[in-house]
Amino acid sequence: MILVNTDYITGKELEMLGLVRGSTIQSKNIGKDITQSFKTIVGGELKAYTEMMNEARALATKRMVAEAEELGADAVVNIRYASAAVMQGAAEVIAYGTAVKFMEK
Repeated sequence: MILVNTDYITGKELEMLGLVRGSTIQSKNIGKDITQSFKTIVGGELKAYTEMMNEARALATKRMVAEAEELGADAVVNIRYASAAVMQGAAEVIAYGTAVKFMEK
């Protein structure tokens, strides 16, 4: 499966199959929330939240790819990510794009 954030793949003619998406809502446990809140006092990267968001993006991408595979896609083009805070310490991540199949020339 080819994943790109452009609306084309060089050298390929594409047949669009439709929008595909994957999403997840992730949170860290209360212990991580407390330690990260102390970190905001002194500044610096909130590594537990960085890890959480990386895991969320990976899971959302995996779910998007699974949806594309169900359509028989060869690739997903024009991939985008969006995130939103759901509550303190929890975030939703959505990955979406257009599933495409390669056309024979």
